[in-house]
Amino acid sequence: MMGRREEGQGQFFYSFDLDKVVPPDHLVRQIDGFLDLSWVHKELAPYYSHTGRPSIDPVLMIRMLIVGYVFALRSERRLCAEVQVNLAYRWFCKLGIEDRIPDHSVFCRARHERFRESDALRRVFEGVVAMCIATGLVGGEAFSIDASLIKADVDKKKRLPGDQPIAWPKTEEASHAVREYLAALDTAHGDEDGSGDAGGSGKGGDRHKPPKEVSLTDPQATWVARPGLDPFFAYDANYLIDNKVGIIIDAVGTRANRAVEIAITQTMVDRVERRFDLRPQRLAGDTVYGAVRLLKWLVDRNITPHVPVWDKSARTDGTFSRADFVFDQDRNIYICPGGAELTSTGNIDQGHIVYYRASKSDCSQCSLKPKCTTATVRKVTRDLNEDVRDGVRALADTEAFQQSRRERKKVEMRFAHMKRILRLDRFRLRGLSGISDEVLLTATAQNLRRLAKLLCRAPPLLPEACLA
Repeated sequence: MMGRREEGQGQFFYSFDLDKVVPPDHLVRQIDGFLDLSWVHKELAPYYSHTGRPSIDPVLMIRMLIVGYVFALRSERRLCAEVQVNLAYRWFCKLGIEDRIPDHSVFCRARHERFRESDALRRVFEGVVAMCIATGLVGGEAFSIDASLIKADVDKKKRLPGDQPIAWPKTEEASHAVREYLAALDTAHGDEDGSGDAGGSGKGGDRHKPPKEVSLTDPQATWVARPGLDPFFAYDANYLIDNKVGIIIDAVGTRANRAVEIAITQTMVDRVERRFDLRPQRLAGDTVYGAVRLLKWLVDRNITPHVPVWDKSARTDGTFSRADFVFDQDRNIYICPGGAELTSTGNIDQGHIVYYRASKSDCSQCSLKPKCTTATVRKVTRDLNEDVRDGVRALADTEAFQQSRRERKKVEMRFAHMKRILRLDRFRLRGLSGISDEVLLTATAQNLRRLAKLLCRAPPLLPEACLA
C-alpha cells in the first residue's frame, strides 16, 4: 500500500534539543572547542554606552563572522540567511531554534567602530594561534613569510593619474575608504612638517613619489601592472607561518608594495615574539625579502635568513658583472679580472652605497676593456652591509636552506586554500582597515580548520577530546 504524507504540518515540534541534531563530526562542533570568546564582553564593555537599548551581542556577531569565513559565505546578507535556516550554524552561534537573526547591517557598524577600536578581531586570531601553540602544532624554530595579491573591490575604470590633483568629496559625504585615505594623508603631512623625516620608518623612502593611478572608489588600493597581466587594483595579504604544519602565526593586509612587504615582515616577527615569546631560528622567503636592510635586521636578531639575495648587479650584455671582481676585505679594494685595483674614496651615496673605481691609466691599457665597460673607467658599487649579503649567499648551497625552501611551499598552500576554498580571490571590504579585517578573519578560519583537521581526525582516542 502506497503511503501518503499529510500536507498539514500541524504543530512543528513539541520539544527540540538543538545540540542533538548537530552531528558529532560536523566542523562547527570541532572548531567550537578551540574558540574561546569569554573575554569579549569585558574587553568591549568600554566601547558601549551604559544607557539606551541593548545592542546585538558582540559574541554572536563574532561567531557569525567566523561561520561566514570558515564556510566561504562571502556576503553578510547571505550569512544571515544561512544562519536562519542552518541548524548547525545556529548551534555554533549559540542561538535557539526560535531566536531571531541580526540584520546584516549591524556588522558594518560594529566593524567600523567597536571591533576596530578594540582590535577585537586580532584578539580572536591570536587566541586561536595560542591554542595552536598549546596543542603543539607550532614548532617555533622555522618561519616562512610571503604575500599574495588580492584584487580590490573597485571598478578600475574609475581612476585618475596619481600626479593629478583630485577633487575629493567633503568628509561627511565621502565613503569610509575615502575618509580613511584622506586621514592617512593628513597624518603623513603632519609627520613631515613635525619631524622632517621624509624617508619615514620602514616605508622605503618613497612617500613623496605619487602613485601611477589612484582609484576614486578605494584610493588606498595599489595599481598593479605586470607583464602578461591585465592591470588591476589590489592589496597584499601577508602571512607569517610556522613551518611545522603551516599554522598562520600572524597575518596583515597591506598595500601592494615591495617596501611595505619588507617593513611588515619586521612588524610581524616582532609582534609574534612579543605576544607568544617565539623567535625563529630561520626565516624563509622569496627574493622580494632579500633586500639588504631586512637581511641585516634578521642577522642582528640571530635569525638566519633563508632568502635569495636581492641583487641586480648581474649584466646581461656579456660584459663583466660585479661577481667577476674579487673583493679584498683587508685592503678594502676590488681586483678586476685583469688584475687592476679599484679603490674607493670612502664617500657613501644614499646612505649605504660605496663606489670603487679603477684608475684611468689601468683601464686605458687593459686588453679586457671591451668586455668590461664602454666608459672611461670601470666602477663597481658595494653596499655597506655587503658582508651580510655575502653571508646569506653562502647559505644557498646548504641542506638547511634547501629544506626551508621546500617548507616555504606551505605558505603558498595557505594562499591557494584562501583563494580556491575560502573564495577570497577578491576583497569585499574597502580601505586598509577593511582589508585587515578580512585577512585576519580568513587567517582565523584557516587556523581553525587546520586545528580541526589535525586534532579531530586523528586516531580514535583524540576525537572525544575535540567534542568537549
